[in-house]
Amino acid sequence: MQKVTKLETIADVHRAHNIPGPNHPLITMLDASNGYLKMCSLPESYVLNFYKITFVTKLGGKIKYGQGYYDFDEGSMLFASPNQIMGSTANYQDNQGYSLLIHPDFLLGYPLAKKIKQFGFFSYATNEALHLSEDEKATIASVYDIIRNELNSRIDDFSHEVIIAQIELLLTYAKRFYKRQFLTRQVVSNDLLQQLEDLLNDYFDGQGAISAGIPTVQYLADKLNYTPNYLSDMLRSLTGLNAQQHIHHKLIEKSKELLTTTSQTVGEVAYRLGFEHPQSFTRLFKIKTKMSPVQFRASFN
Repeated sequence: MQKVTKLETIADVHRAHNIPGPNHPLITMLDASNGYLKMCSLPESYVLNFYKITFVTKLGGKIKYGQGYYDFDEGSMLFASPNQIMGSTANYQDNQGYSLLIHPDFLLGYPLAKKIKQFGFFSYATNEALHLSEDEKATIASVYDIIRNELNSRIDDFSHEVIIAQIELLLTYAKRFYKRQFLTRQVVSNDLLQQLEDLLNDYFDGQGAISAGIPTVQYLADKLNYTPNYLSDMLRSLTGLNAQQHIHHKLIEKSKELLTTTSQTVGEVAYRLGFEHPQSFTRLFKIKTKMSPVQFRASFN
């Protein structure tokens, strides 16, 4: 079984590329436009803990994406969201471009934190790169330039807002360009990871957690037509995380969203996510984030 490397922080990616640490701990732009930074220097198979938006400006090939491959060529864009498995192949050796890495915490407190999940191209169901025309490439490059300049300039009170606005603009352009591409795009079947992602999103966005509590591995296995052990083994081979860890990841992701976008108390958030006792929620949150829900909320107020 191929080893899957978990890249928890933006700094982990900088270390993997053997370059100096990022200017900001929650966001960075990797510049491989001049050949100095090779886009293939990441592990052969890895899982990110943040969003990745890559603009390829030279050559082409394939990279691993979930249980399939992501085809791209010169002037393509590729998208990945937290906890998705990525990787490189031998055909990915001399590609150049820019990769924008955004930790979900960088978006908290802004509407984009929730809105970004609605962009379908971050989903495993969309495993085709966005192929750009010459005019589209120029448009995307201009947005990358603004973000790069902000990240490399002296940080001021407006830097965060400017970068958030440019990220949203970048995603809006991508949505427009993908719509053009989808007119001739062949529908791709969902794989296991996409099915799991949809299942957990529907459960926590609906009334499942309130009425039935936190989903169990048995519940997921039944819905996906696997045995619990087989489901966990498959997920571990793909992402390095078992089924229970995927549930916890979604719990923390949803709790961060509720803590920063609503006025619900910690107890109400715990109830909304299916916890019988708020203390159990607080304990899990502290284990996963190294701070209590109250401390986390305070850091964004």
